[in-house]
Amino acid sequence: MARDSRQSSRQLPRQRPHPVDELLPLPKLTLYGFQHILAFYAAAVIVPVLLGNALGLSEQELVYLINADLLTCGVATIIQALGIWKVGARLPLVQGVTFTAVSPMVAIGLGAGGGTAGLLVVYGAVITAGIATFLLAPFFSKLVKYFPPVVIGTILTIIGLTLIPVGLQDAAGGAHLIGEPAYGDPKNLAYALGTLVFILAVVRVGKPFLSSLAVLMGLVLGTAVAWMFGDAHFGAVQDADWFGVTTPFHYGMPEFELLPIIAMTVVMLITMVETTGDVYAIGEITRKKVDSDTVARALRADGAATVLGGVLNSFPYVAFAENIGLVRMSRIMSRYVVVAAGVFMIVLGVLPKAGSLVAAIPHPVLGGAAISMFGMVAAVGIQILGKVDLREERNALILAVSLGAALLPTTVAPFFDGMPDDVRAVLDSGITLGGLTAIILNLFFNVFTRRKTTEIDWDDIEEDGSADPYTGAAAR
Repeated sequence: MARDSRQSSRQLPRQRPHPVDELLPLPKLTLYGFQHILAFYAAAVIVPVLLGNALGLSEQELVYLINADLLTCGVATIIQALGIWKVGARLPLVQGVTFTAVSPMVAIGLGAGGGTAGLLVVYGAVITAGIATFLLAPFFSKLVKYFPPVVIGTILTIIGLTLIPVGLQDAAGGAHLIGEPAYGDPKNLAYALGTLVFILAVVRVGKPFLSSLAVLMGLVLGTAVAWMFGDAHFGAVQDADWFGVTTPFHYGMPEFELLPIIAMTVVMLITMVETTGDVYAIGEITRKKVDSDTVARALRADGAATVLGGVLNSFPYVAFAENIGLVRMSRIMSRYVVVAAGVFMIVLGVLPKAGSLVAAIPHPVLGGAAISMFGMVAAVGIQILGKVDLREERNALILAVSLGAALLPTTVAPFFDGMPDDVRAVLDSGITLGGLTAIILNLFFNVFTRRKTTEIDWDDIEEDGSADPYTGAAAR
């Protein structure tokens, strides 16, 4: 009888791991990880470029900031996806520098005199805000009950709608060309449209494996076509160094000043809301249950990465919505793919020549791919809003007013010109303003009135999650 029991137990099929925890073969890890890099790169380097130019840094200092950013992005991404102790959500989340911090960091740096002297004050504020984020993570995660689907869905929709114009600017030639005749040139739009149409065609007619690489293939083909017409240039690859190492406190010891620390801590509180939305979005996409503990681990990873950023001459970090859209499009849910992407980032961070090769992707080509990925982020938000009864006037008002607030900074920018710099630094962001509006209105309509709100049914989501991540077919 005992022998029969042992034989029966050996004959039982081995339970397949959740797609998030599945370790793919090395060739697939390499391809899918590199695809994340191409989707991520332009957004990853834009923050150090904007800040460095605003503070009047030299070209050499600017290159150093970019390498430091990539290296820290890689380490932060590995921590978030792989998980260490109670740090890291263990979900396919790519970490990158948050756009929300750009305006506050510029204001802090210029207020300290600009240049590297301004960077030292920025880094002091970044390190302190990162420590605060790490310590506040478990308390903030307890507030998850105040983020029902109407809030999470609204915030994710806002993130997608706010990022789409960034992709459209790249499609027109890049924000650096605004005001120039080349901005909006039909040739740029042709590159963007061609890249987008190719991606859609691969998804439509390609086999599941090719469909999962549609964005990578579109970026490579678009760059190759642009190179043939003389619009993709690789001269910077030849000029770049082969090897460069980021050293802690490269510009000197950080300076800790009270007002900059307060401003950066407020920014990190806002990014905590954004990360919460991103964690729920990736949970919805991957059919992986998200609870307050998951949120706390993700926020700790943000805090740890931000502290590391301040030490390694980089900036505050948050989960990147661009790559959440890529997970949705590719249907590749393994967090180990994101770990592979983190390894690639570290390589790019210490090999400037390799980084400059990825940077050679023309803006219009990148814009064509970004439109689909950013739109996917908004689509996830709309999917979550599908769980909300929008016939109920209060829920509809939360969504409507929050969308209006989110569009304010991008459509009527002068509205904020007369505000104090500290206030403007926090509110002059569609994601920030729209997200805060959704949270406040939910408190006003649903929490303070003790009305019951809908919650995401994770048991139902996980039951639906039996679909194969590569074919989309239900498992039997």
